[in-house]
Amino acid sequence: MRSTSTGYKHAMSNYRRCHEHGSPYFFTVVTYNRRRIFESESAVELLRSAFRTVMNKHPFTIDAMVVLPDHLHCIWQLPDDDTDFSTRWMLIKKQVSASMKSERNHRGEKEIWQRRFWEHLIRNDDDYHRHMDYIHYNPVKHGYVKSPAKWPFSSFRKMVTDDLYDANWGTSKPDTILDMNYE
Repeated sequence: MRSTSTGYKHAMSNYRRCHEHGSPYFFTVVTYNRRRIFESESAVELLRSAFRTVMNKHPFTIDAMVVLPDHLHCIWQLPDDDTDFSTRWMLIKKQVSASMKSERNHRGEKEIWQRRFWEHLIRNDDDYHRHMDYIHYNPVKHGYVKSPAKWPFSSFRKMVTDDLYDANWGTSKPDTILDMNYE
């Protein structure tokens, strides 16, 4: 524990990332101070471009994704011999930040992203499906739309085309995600 000037003791950050070869990961990435920078198609296209660029040099697949104005969720699958998702996120964030105008913080960094991200190693099929549901229901959860099919920045409609979801799924909160909150 570390004492601060207020006298309270805080545990120092000790982030340990779980790295498992060939496993899918769920991620939550948040904008700086929850700024709503991904409200427009052009801003989301900057993010898509960054993903494509990074995927060309550091391959991975995106199983599911949703981009909301102030955060995003996705499930990635890395190559079997690679667990370095941190470098990929750093490069994606860097490219998006270079493309956007923004104030700079005291470190000289653009105020586009929160410094870290949250990841979760998908442990089994049930865990995978619950996180897929969480991703696709997220725009409804936040009140942007009444149905996942109405949100433009999501993999949901492709999942419907691939017969993985019914087009009317998600008009009410799925039981599979009742205890989940990765915001």
